[in-house]
Amino acid sequence: MGKLFFFLIIAVLVYWIIKTRTPEETEIPEDDTAENATPKSLEEMVRCAHCGVHLPRSESVTSQGAFFCSNDHRLEHLDSSS
Repeated sequence: MGKLFFFLIIAVLVYWIIKTRTPEETEIPEDDTAENATPKSLEEMVRCAHCGVHLPRSESVTSQGAFFCSNDHRLEHLDSSS
């Protein structure tokens, strides 16, 4: 009988917690629905000439027609090729 009472209290607590959540937490925002979602613009990915990491072109450093993930790699690459 004690176990039944224990599980009944647990069930009531779980029910109470679910019901007391605010509607903001349980509702799906209209902006995130699949119908209203617009695809983000795709950006060209480039490969670092020094280490081979792929990154968006807008975040890369360009030198002499080659792309680099950072200015340090650009300098290291130029030093090693000289």
